[in-house]
Amino acid sequence: MLSKSSVYPLLVIRMPFVQVNLVEGRSQEQIEKLAEALTEVFVNVLGVSKDLVWIEFHDMPKTRFAQGGILRSKKQP
Repeated sequence: MLSKSSVYPLLVIRMPFVQVNLVEGRSQEQIEKLAEALTEVFVNVLGVSKDLVWIEFHDMPKTRFAQGGILRSKKQP
């Protein structure tokens, strides 16, 4: 019987954990489509099953993200 410590390294190698940082403002539908597309890429490229792909989305407030030294909240759309 395998111990938890002997199985854990296998899970780490086989289970992709993806973190996606996006500036706030995407719709729920866009996030869902992105989750589906990213999952398919990992399935196709790494050969893992869908249920092993974990994706975490982070919405970054425009007041907490700068590009070129200017907060996104102050940039023109």
